[in-house]
Amino acid sequence: MKIDSFEAKNIHIFGGSSGIGLATAKQLASLGANITIYARTESTLKEAAAEIEDHRMDPHQYVSWVSVDVSVPEDVQQAITANVDSFGMPDILINCAGRAYPEHFEAISYQQFEETMKVNLFGIWNSIQSILPYMKEKGGLIVNTSSVVGYVGVFGYTDYAASKFGIIGLSEALRSELKRYGIGVSVLCPPDTETPGFEIENQTKPAETKAISEGAGLLGPDEVASYLIKGMESGKKMIIPGFDGKLAYYVKRWFPAVFEFIMDRTVLKAQQKIRQGDLA
Repeated sequence: MKIDSFEAKNIHIFGGSSGIGLATAKQLASLGANITIYARTESTLKEAAAEIEDHRMDPHQYVSWVSVDVSVPEDVQQAITANVDSFGMPDILINCAGRAYPEHFEAISYQQFEETMKVNLFGIWNSIQSILPYMKEKGGLIVNTSSVVGYVGVFGYTDYAASKFGIIGLSEALRSELKRYGIGVSVLCPPDTETPGFEIENQTKPAETKAISEGAGLLGPDEVASYLIKGMESGKKMIIPGFDGKLAYYVKRWFPAVFEFIMDRTVLKAQQKIRQGDLA
């Protein structure tokens, strides 16, 4: 589904108080959209809303924020219902909320696995279930943020990869179901992006994961947001920012043995350095 114009569109962004979500909100505000951002921390939301207001094309555009935990379906339902009652029917839903704490599989507790799934995958389920009854009335667009790790299983990201692969599967099935209502479903798969979440990831990354990351590019949130907006305008189903992400996608798809060889070699070299005491 192509978006011809964002002017006067009502756009809901989960995870909109920082990183890719905030960058996207600011760029869409500059294109005339009305923005509602959702996240957990009120102070961060207030600061983000003020930044978004500064980027508005017209002072009459509304910018609202809602503090909500995406993993609690009742709270998400209540938040969206209240917003629709106040500002009108939604046009676009963008799911950017997510978290990652990479580690060796044995070091990842069941609690971490459960929380990762609740935030990354269940959170998207909750927002879609809550907004869909309204969106079905006139059509719209849903964008779910997965990751390069949503189509490439990367060392150290077992719980995260499970959630991000799940997002792609959910989106593909949902796309087929919602066509009859004039609702499009796209997936954003960013590579490593310089966000507050990425800084947290780096604190727990195993050495092998760091070695893999070093071989890939690092994009800024504004770059990813620009790719996302262009992808929405052109109606892309898979929006993959940057050259490295696209290369990984196509090599993994068409030459899986080659891709696996490259990944295994990178991991092996890192493990050799660990044994030699060159890596922690």
